[in-house]
Amino acid sequence: MFLNTLTPKFYVALTGTSSLISGLILIFEWWYFRKYGTSFIEQVSVSHLRPLLGGVDSSAPTNTTTSNGEADSSRQSVSECKVWRNPLNLFRGAEYNRYTWVTGREPLTYYDMNLSAQDHQTFFTCDTDHLRPADAIMQKAWRERNPQARISAAHEALELEDCATAFILLAEEESTTIMEAERLFKQALKAGESCYRRSHQLQHHSSQYEAQHRRDTNVLVYIKRRLAMCSRKLGRTREAAKMMRDLMKEFPLLSMFNIHENLLESLLELQNYADVQAVLAKYDDISLPKSATICYTAALLKARAVSDKFSPEAASRRGLSTAEMNAVEAIHRAVEFNPHVPKYLLEMKSLILPPEHILKRGDSEAIAYAFFHLQHWKRVEGALNLLHCTWEGSMYSSFRMIPYPLEKGHLFYPYPICTETADRELLPSVEAVFHEVSVYPKKELPFFILFTAGLCSFTAMLALLTHQFPELMGVFAKAFLSTLFAPLNFIMEKVESLLPSSLWHQLTRI
Repeated sequence: MFLNTLTPKFYVALTGTSSLISGLILIFEWWYFRKYGTSFIEQVSVSHLRPLLGGVDSSAPTNTTTSNGEADSSRQSVSECKVWRNPLNLFRGAEYNRYTWVTGREPLTYYDMNLSAQDHQTFFTCDTDHLRPADAIMQKAWRERNPQARISAAHEALELEDCATAFILLAEEESTTIMEAERLFKQALKAGESCYRRSHQLQHHSSQYEAQHRRDTNVLVYIKRRLAMCSRKLGRTREAAKMMRDLMKEFPLLSMFNIHENLLESLLELQNYADVQAVLAKYDDISLPKSATICYTAALLKARAVSDKFSPEAASRRGLSTAEMNAVEAIHRAVEFNPHVPKYLLEMKSLILPPEHILKRGDSEAIAYAFFHLQHWKRVEGALNLLHCTWEGSMYSSFRMIPYPLEKGHLFYPYPICTETADRELLPSVEAVFHEVSVYPKKELPFFILFTAGLCSFTAMLALLTHQFPELMGVFAKAFLSTLFAPLNFIMEKVESLLPSSLWHQLTRI
């Protein structure tokens, strides 16, 4: 009965509206294909509809040949969800506590500080600590939750003998300036070197001596690294870079400290880009764990070669050169590894103090990287402009190329789903420092799809209302048209009142 009562006018209106919408879609699809070289409808189907329908990559290998690959993928995912020590972590007394004194807010979470306590117990204690009274006191001190209790225990240990770990604790937590921390670390270095030499001679005598030597090695490496960081913070950058190089040569097997990331930051500050490239050539290897520092530093070097003369308008006309394509691909690679970094580098999101631990590919790593490396991107002319064009520009948007969570990327394993939960534990809450944890970027539907859907729904609703309430909709249409043309009628009346009647009569005749 509903279909039989429809008038021909309804079908005419429906056909006209459908033709208009089809024409708009056709024109837009032609324009999009001419400009980007790909079909908009196909791209939407692949990027937006397939993940919703649970589609999989058609290029995935068969089950019979992927057992090892799946095992590697699971191991990689587990390692990428692991929390790592921040290689550039700030000094708790001279930097984090000063922030607390000024603002009254805590920059570190309990979870983050608890991880640091576990690290200290792992690196600075061993089973033979009970043989030396000062080390026995420090073993208890590292387990204390109260900072004042830890500091008091360190002073108590120093009353017995020069204890390297006691100097470390005081330099980290009691010192209020970097210069004071450096002075204490130099005292720790003397005590640490003495212990290292003694344990080095006895390491092969028993397993206890071997554990003690391993502990003394960790203490010595930590002290030298923090001394290099003090030099970097006090402006002696060349000295800091030399200390880091010597440390990497002396202890090449201690890669878990990621000292090369400290070296990269110092070399970038010196603008020694040739040495930066040499370090990247050694550590940007497929067999080694990646980091935001490695990926984005490689992208910065590629961008530096073309960024000063890069123009998106010129590139869209002539196409990308080989060097520009390499830079864009390097940025795509970096964004795929950690998609949270560009918002901080482009200053679209405010920075906070980085935590003492970071999660690879998470918001915490993005904050830690941008906090120390934003100045290096600003120093390279046009680098941030190229990053902006590549990140959210209409032509070479790396945002469109980011794989969905749990979807295998172009260069890396699927983005782990554990990052958001871990980052909320590592980073202070919104109430503490007004920081909102960045989550995996969500791809929004293009405006044209939303506009077309809205237009179709609005047209169908008008047609249904007109059929159900023809008289009421007629009154509404007349009122709408009269309101729409009211300004025009007002202008016409003003023109008639101003112009002579004879002139207006001649114009109407014409």
